[in-house]
Amino acid sequence: MRIAVLQMTSGINPAVNAATLTDGIAHAAAGGASMAFTPEMSGLIDRDRERGAGNITTEDSDPVLAAVRAAAAEHRLWVHLGSLAVRREDGKLANRGFVIDDKGAIRARYDKLHLFDVDLPTGESWRESANYGAGDSASVVETPAGTLGLSICYDLRFADLYRALSNAGATLLAVPAAFTRPTGAAHWHVLLRARAIEAGAYVVAAAQTGVHEDGRATFGHSLVIDPWGEVILDMGEEPGLGFAEIDPARVVDVRGRIPVLSHRRAIPAVTVAR
Repeated sequence: MRIAVLQMTSGINPAVNAATLTDGIAHAAAGGASMAFTPEMSGLIDRDRERGAGNITTEDSDPVLAAVRAAAAEHRLWVHLGSLAVRREDGKLANRGFVIDDKGAIRARYDKLHLFDVDLPTGESWRESANYGAGDSASVVETPAGTLGLSICYDLRFADLYRALSNAGATLLAVPAAFTRPTGAAHWHVLLRARAIEAGAYVVAAAQTGVHEDGRATFGHSLVIDPWGEVILDMGEEPGLGFAEIDPARVVDVRGRIPVLSHRRAIPAVTVAR
């Protein structure tokens, strides 16, 4: 099973980002992929809240989502649209990922559970919760590449989410992201490899990269990791399209050698000694 990974430097104009996405989908299909993966916030990255708010709509009205659905149908390709900023029915914003099939239908949605609020030693300050509401459920979906468990960026740091996804049958974990450079350099590779090893599953992490129009800088290094923790694709720092092979038999083999899923137990109450 061949998959494609699109590494992007999304900007402040959704139409430009949509063109990058649809072009990537076309090239992914031409390259023989059965499914393509895109980063977090594929449709818009803009830290200017007032300007950005004018480009955020409801899911039904989102032009980037419509363009990707049309391209998926045209090129007969499944797409994991890593995430878009969309306006929820309650008026709050959601950081929402989508799985779109080869007819353009939405097969699954996932709203990011863990929101990134932090002050970094570099002086950067991030307050995702100032604009976004957290999701309230996890999601898995059957795809041509396997049973896909959905997550987004900061979720990566919460191993219990991936335990739940693999318990629900996930053999492939998606981690679309827009990691900052300091945290990416320190933790990106090791955390993604750990999630693959813990779950005995493939990990596909499509990432944002480079310096964006709004001034932020992201780490890049979109990765595909096999269930043994081996990196089979690292896209470095340049935007573009990469390809990797997914073999379901590899999941069976690794889980047979180290059957951690069958050995998992509910964690009992913790005794605190004083």
